Amino acid sequence: MDAGLDGAIEVESVDGDDMTIQIVNPDGSHAEMSGNGTRIAGAWLMERTGHDEARVHVGPRTVTVRRVGDGFESELGEARVVARERIAGLDVTVVDVGNPHAVVVGDPADILLVGPLLETHERFPDRTNVQVVRIDGPGEVTARVWERGVGETTASGSSAVAVATATHGEGDVLVHFPGGDLRVTLRDGRATLTGPAVRAD
Repeated sequence: MDAGLDGAIEVESVDGDDMTIQIVNPDGSHAEMSGNGTRIAGAWLMERTGHDEARVHVGPRTVTVRRVGDGFESELGEARVVARERIAGLDVTVVDVGNPHAVVVGDPADILLVGPLLETHERFPDRTNVQVVRIDGPGEVTARVWERGVGETTASGSSAVAVATATHGEGDVLVHFPGGDLRVTLRDGRATLTGPAVRAD
């Protein structure tokens, strides 16, 4: 895998508007979920079918992706706070978005210290994704991400859902990442993610 990539999507099968994928991290491990990855996969399939909706199957989840204006909206399913606890001297909100997340409210610049510390902490025997988030105001946050098996990445869809769930719980949340903005809508414990999918030259 190209060392500059955050990960790869392996297409296992395509059947009409349905596709089954696996998400592979640069270290060779497999991720249970990727908000950005499923959106990109859905956009790829829609480009081929000419349709405005695709269903992306990854692990036990099915993510429905729809074309909305210039972007894409993904129904990611359940997002829930598992626990709020003290880990390695930090106040951590543990969130399940189909994959594990550890969210810390603080200065996003601390991600390079907090990320590797929590990713491999004994509390998370299978490792975890980590986010440090600053609450900018109602419905708006800024975050940086340390992805399990990857290191720091400039943006992450499942991380956007995790920080929105940890800091707001319900409603619309705009998440600012170094790599761009994503919008999360949380309703009745379920998450919808809206963002772009752009083909690289």
